[in-house]
Amino acid sequence: AYDIRLSLVGSEMCIRDMTKFWPILTATHRYDKSISTFNRGAGQIIEAPILAYLIETKNGRILYDVGCDYNKINDPIKRAKYYDLEIFDFRAPEMNESQRLPNQLAKLGLTVKDIDVVFLGHLHFDHAGGLCDVCGPEVHVQADELAAVSPKDDPAYFDNEIIANPDWIIKDGEYDLTQGVRAITSPGHTAGHMSLWVELPHGAPIILAGDAADLTENIVDEVAPGNCWQNKTDLAIHSIRKLKNLANKEKAQLWPNHDIAFWQTLKRFPESYS
Repeated sequence: AYDIRLSLVGSEMCIRDMTKFWPILTATHRYDKSISTFNRGAGQIIEAPILAYLIETKNGRILYDVGCDYNKINDPIKRAKYYDLEIFDFRAPEMNESQRLPNQLAKLGLTVKDIDVVFLGHLHFDHAGGLCDVCGPEVHVQADELAAVSPKDDPAYFDNEIIANPDWIIKDGEYDLTQGVRAITSPGHTAGHMSLWVELPHGAPIILAGDAADLTENIVDEVAPGNCWQNKTDLAIHSIRKLKNLANKEKAQLWPNHDIAFWQTLKRFPESYS
């Protein structure tokens, strides 16, 4: 068993601490493209993967995001409440029982007890909702994200049932989770949005953009997401440029988060990157 916990931060280990890395498809979602690309694609329906990322290091296991709450999608009463088209202008994602994270982890012979840290890029329903299936690990979230959560202003936050858990570890800005895995500030989509730098044991590092860049188009054309905190598209574009500059400088790969064509080029779980 591992014990990553707070010992990750500032730990003295070899530079490439990561041993394996898995993108995990937790659901898919069909919605209007303009939700991902500001002022572009209105009326065009796209299919988007909803991903979590499992990172195994010499010091423990990290999950970047946890996908959706399965029950809110598949329980008819909860689905009607949380995906009411009058307040939520696109339908629920498609998610089956096998895509729940405990069932995904079982394919690797793991349980949620084998996860040490959950790193939440932000608190929207498709990134933090699955916490109800991943109880026990340390949860990291940004102070700016918590301070700005408003289901009234942004329906993608749903409600406050998972917000401000007193057991969460509240972070402020960039930090190392462990050597070679670093939290990167990338606000715009939300106030406290975080991307993640991951150094592979072999090959180029990967920058997981999260929802700083849903699609390859966001990166190539420097297009803000369609849904930005307080309509701060300039802040979102600044974050895209920051991630691009970092990728260029360090010869890293920059991965968009909801691009089905890009996801189809990746290794399929449970196959890993190592």
